[in-house]
Amino acid sequence: MKYNFDEVIDRIGTNSSKWDYREKIFGTEDVLPLWVADMDFPCPPCVVEAIIKRAQHPIYGYPGKPREFYAAAVHWLKRRFGVDVQPEWMATVPGVVPGIHIAIEAFTNPGDKVVVQPPVYHPFFRAIRNRGRQIVENPLMEKDGRYYMDFADLREKIDERTRMLILCSPHNPVGRVWERDELLELADICMKNDIIIISDEIHSDLVYEKGKHIPLFSLSPEISNHCITFISVSKTFNLAGLFTSIAFTENPKILRELKMAIHKASMEDINLFGIEALIAAYNEGEDWLEELLLYLKGNAEYISNFLRERIPQVKMQVPEGTYLGWMDFRELGLRGEELKEFIIRKAKLGLNDGMMFGAQGEGFQRINFACSRKTLEEAMLRLEKAVKELKA
Repeated sequence: MKYNFDEVIDRIGTNSSKWDYREKIFGTEDVLPLWVADMDFPCPPCVVEAIIKRAQHPIYGYPGKPREFYAAAVHWLKRRFGVDVQPEWMATVPGVVPGIHIAIEAFTNPGDKVVVQPPVYHPFFRAIRNRGRQIVENPLMEKDGRYYMDFADLREKIDERTRMLILCSPHNPVGRVWERDELLELADICMKNDIIIISDEIHSDLVYEKGKHIPLFSLSPEISNHCITFISVSKTFNLAGLFTSIAFTENPKILRELKMAIHKASMEDINLFGIEALIAAYNEGEDWLEELLLYLKGNAEYISNFLRERIPQVKMQVPEGTYLGWMDFRELGLRGEELKEFIIRKAKLGLNDGMMFGAQGEGFQRINFACSRKTLEEAMLRLEKAVKELKA
């Protein structure tokens, strides 16, 4: 490999949310943190070089958004997914989550209903509640560790107050990459009921089968006119701290209203260094990403195999996308706070408790495997020891 993902880089003392705030998050520093979705790998060299080059100019005033910024995103989407997006369809936001807050405010009214598909990325719930809207849960169905959309349940639950559905594609935390027929049926239900779809595709580059991710908007002109897509370099290239994301829609009316709402919230400005990083990453970072994906898939397979061979009471499917594993601890017989305390105090691991993704996450933990293999080996040994002691 050209890039060394085995290197262990000490992040302590860098104001890392993941590493420097363990006491605050878990009540102890004595955990190996494998939680929040950033990676323990250095960014692509092309990104580091672009940021350093810009930082060497000593004035960091207000930036504009150059043509190169939009062109880089357009060309990336074409190369990775074979889709045509126009710069004129795009709006900028500092992050996907703030963008979703703004979209809820712009396209629904207080008291309206917004659909989510739990277990799902927990800020979706907060965004809906904070805007005074009602949450409609359309839980995913689990079969043999794989999750599926429940369309019968969705049809039953929507009514005239249901105005929006937030799609997580690929899905965090269960790791599904939705197939064409699944997306088509979901979109058909939403269009027939005049429900706008917010498609969070922040993990779309992190898919292990080339060409498997299908951008929702690309399925048909009708669907494209009925959805807003959010993308970002933050997960793909480990740039979450640079607060640079893009929303796009082909529908000029929706785009106009979205931009007005973004402006009203004073959220259209993005980070000076984020602009440079996006241009470099999308234009020059593809070879780095291809090697990253091979390493990440190897990490996921390592965890899955270790559990199957040495801790069979705990299970994890290799996800189709994301660098997040959905670990099933239900056979241990621990629930709620009991499982949470076992993971923190006995296994000494800092994971995301499944309950934060909805009630459907009880008995599960989310693990971030975007780290060195050595770190994962240590994590699995800690877990194995804790499970043996639990059963002793």
